[in-house]
Amino acid sequence: MDGYRILLVDDEEELRAGIRRRIDWAALGFVLAGEAANGQDALELAEQLRPDVVLTDIKMPFMDGLTLCRCLKQQLPAVRLVIFSGFDEFDYARQAIGMNVFEYLLKPITSAELSDVLVRLKRDMDEERVRRQDMEKLRRSYEENLPVLRGQFYTRLLGGQLKPGQIMERAARYEIELSGKSWVAARVHGSNLGDDPDELILLSLQNFFAENTELPGCQLHWCLYDDDLAVIAAFEGEAAVYDLLRELERVRALAETLLGLRLTVGAGLAVETPGQLAGSIQGAKSALDYRSILGPGRTLYIGDLEPRGAAALPFDAAAERQLVNAVKLGTPEKVRRFTQGWLSQAKSDSSMSQMQCFFLELVACLMRLAREAEIPQEEVFGPGFTGAVRISDFSGPEQLGSWVEERCLHLQELLRRQRSYAAARTVDKAREFIAENFSNSDLSVEMLCDHLHLSPAYFSTMFKRETGMSFTAYVTKVRMEAAAERLRTSEEKTYLIAEQTGYLDPNYFSYVFKRYFGTSPSKYRAESQQGQ
Repeated sequence: MDGYRILLVDDEEELRAGIRRRIDWAALGFVLAGEAANGQDALELAEQLRPDVVLTDIKMPFMDGLTLCRCLKQQLPAVRLVIFSGFDEFDYARQAIGMNVFEYLLKPITSAELSDVLVRLKRDMDEERVRRQDMEKLRRSYEENLPVLRGQFYTRLLGGQLKPGQIMERAARYEIELSGKSWVAARVHGSNLGDDPDELILLSLQNFFAENTELPGCQLHWCLYDDDLAVIAAFEGEAAVYDLLRELERVRALAETLLGLRLTVGAGLAVETPGQLAGSIQGAKSALDYRSILGPGRTLYIGDLEPRGAAALPFDAAAERQLVNAVKLGTPEKVRRFTQGWLSQAKSDSSMSQMQCFFLELVACLMRLAREAEIPQEEVFGPGFTGAVRISDFSGPEQLGSWVEERCLHLQELLRRQRSYAAARTVDKAREFIAENFSNSDLSVEMLCDHLHLSPAYFSTMFKRETGMSFTAYVTKVRMEAAAERLRTSEEKTYLIAEQTGYLDPNYFSYVFKRYFGTSPSKYRAESQQGQ
């Protein structure tokens, strides 16, 4: 490996000559690549030589050393800087610290002193080079795993697991050209692949479809999804769904002939954004379900089978996650956004039967949340609630939406109160345990959490939120108050009181006591007795 390149800058030719001759550059792992007599020349030379290290004086004509350093950090951000300074400029040289200067040396400079700096500099640069090589390994590993990461991205996109703001950012990160004005998702299902299809066969099927499917004005993204092959079709303009269906049917038939696979294709409705593809893929799944009636070995479009778009309003896993997260962990505003968004979509896209189905699944989800939290159904839905509720019971969509929103917000408040009560009870138990065990010098948050069957990290966060102080601060408070009480009301020796309050070292007890009360235990006792 060639040595690190050094540029030497000083307006004193004798000093440069002395440094040049006295330093064994090769032995130290460096190459003296060039010299300059002022900062301006050095800056121009640095652009040509691209040095790893610049050794420079401060006081020079045309451009001083600090200005040179500032320019170099812009031009060569990774360059290492070593500054020479005369005694008069030594304080001035301290400014160099802000420019991440590796070392500054006071003139006159000895060869031993400079060699020592270069040894340390090389060691530091070698370590950084190793780190960069590690990053290069990570980069190669990232590139090797990019197909897997892309597959995960498509799976999460179709599953509705990405927030709208994440989609394009993740696509760019994984180098996916995700552009279009309308979108359709479809699934390819192999009827003779079994319930647990071989991934190699699915990958082979993916390659086959990717190589043989072509549709002008449409970008196709293929991935494995839920034991099927899925495709995301991104159209440059309005979705040409039937052109897509014809092309998928052509390749499906070709695959059956050449690969011997009995395939059914299901396609969902067109949507306007990638974030809505979860609904389209759900429609594709619904279309595939019709193969039990129409038979396998064909291409099915949910828009033909259910013209009003029964898959436009699915209460799928993504919708359930959104509702659960909003109610359990979100704000009231987040709950309102979910319920208003559902109602808006239902009014524009859905039939009465679709709304009823979604509504029942939503209510069932709320019932499960209440049951898991051991909250009686009547507290959430009102007395006499049996679960048999229909949208026809409401005068219109607004009344229905208000009812759903009120139930969600009420359950959210009940869960919040329950968590608050549970946290308060846990803290009460913790206080009781501390009160009973503060004299034990081994008392710790781990001991307490073993008693309460909680993780220390969770308990520490909850305890501070409820009490306004950390576990350690609270234990110290309890011990100090107990110690103060004993000092006021007894004649026991200080070392005994220290032991009784959990301190084996009397000196440390006195230190903590004075820090807490501002006075020593003996003075505290004397002042307390005088006041009685």
